Amino acid sequence: MQATHDSTTFEKKKFPIVLILDGISSPANMGSLFRLADAFGIEKLIFCESPVDLKSNRLKRTARATIKNVLFEEQENSEAVCRELKTEGYKILALEVASGSIPVQESNFQDQEKVALVLGNESRGVKKEILEMADDLLHIEMFGDNSSMNVTHAGAIALFEITKRLQPVQ
Repeated sequence: MQATHDSTTFEKKKFPIVLILDGISSPANMGSLFRLADAFGIEKLIFCESPVDLKSNRLKRTARATIKNVLFEEQENSEAVCRELKTEGYKILALEVASGSIPVQESNFQDQEKVALVLGNESRGVKKEILEMADDLLHIEMFGDNSSMNVTHAGAIALFEITKRLQPVQ
């Protein structure tokens, strides 16, 4: 029988992860990112350079009730946000197929290290200036002809790998 929200045995956890959303503009993607943030227990979402319309039916349908549970903020400049988080001790990771990027599953993290993961705009990806300031560039290995995927799918894969590595070994 399918489990309900109240009957799962998942252990609630919070991870020191901030998602920096560099120009994400689709309400459906914004809603999905709220759900991912809740599912992976991340600290907060920072939407940059694109307004979040919480009245959007598409965003609300996709996010479901997670808008109430997930901290988020809106900022004008994604580069400034990355610089600020870097001064606060966050490791800046950009998810983008780029020269020098490594597969996300090969990334290394200290237990509970503070991470800021940058996801880029649906069309243009992560800005060049952010790629240049990032501590690491990560990509997802793909095996078909295409070299990209939907930003929320990529974010889900990356969050799965990162949270797996940030958990203490038992």
